[in-house]
Amino acid sequence: MQRYFVNPEQMTDTNVFITGNDVKHIVKVMRLDIDDKIICLNNEGRQVYCSISAIENEQVKADILEDVDFNPELPVNISIAQALIKGDNLDLVIQKGTELGAHRFYVFHAERSVVKWDSNKVDKKIERLRKIAKEAAEQSGRLFIPSISYCPDYKELLKTMSNYDASIYLYEEQAKMNNHSGLAAVLQHAPSSLLAIIGPEGGISENESNAYTKHNCRQVSLGPRIVRSETASLYLLSVLSYNYELLR
Repeated sequence: MQRYFVNPEQMTDTNVFITGNDVKHIVKVMRLDIDDKIICLNNEGRQVYCSISAIENEQVKADILEDVDFNPELPVNISIAQALIKGDNLDLVIQKGTELGAHRFYVFHAERSVVKWDSNKVDKKIERLRKIAKEAAEQSGRLFIPSISYCPDYKELLKTMSNYDASIYLYEEQAKMNNHSGLAAVLQHAPSSLLAIIGPEGGISENESNAYTKHNCRQVSLGPRIVRSETASLYLLSVLSYNYELLR
């Protein structure tokens, strides 16, 4: 069944009013009609089962039939801080990371990032990533759309660490030293919120590593193999899902 996120003010006690690109998707792509059923979400925790009652050029009205009581969210608040990476790999991280349950994304420029964002285009790029996250959240049955923020450098990222019970950074040197116990040690304390920092193609610099460590951010590896930057968050989110959901 098709799912659509709307702004909170577009959902009342009895109706949902869908606007924007979702109207075209409902009418032209899905070819839905009066009395067809959809699920709508307000990104504040409410999801409702609806029946389409009116279709206009710029708005679809749906009558709320009942609230849906189902929470598919990860029981741990996981935020991914992803350094800028080449090509469309950042799109992949946002899309698949959303499907796997990430609560928030920070996109930041690391010392070894090859990609650089023009400051005049940051808002447009973030808005595009938010659209990708919205579509992925709808497809995967999420209750919330992950928020996405931009940090111009790793020093801005340091300011967010106090908001989390634990923070980690994926460091390839740990894998080279055959030290793989760090992540398990963090998870033993069952943090309710976790920040995971992932470097670019060239890895995390020594300056960054020292700064993260000084802020009680722990070095961890994901096993003996060194994975690409765009793979790391997906691996980590899968591990967290297994640990917090499938083992319960």
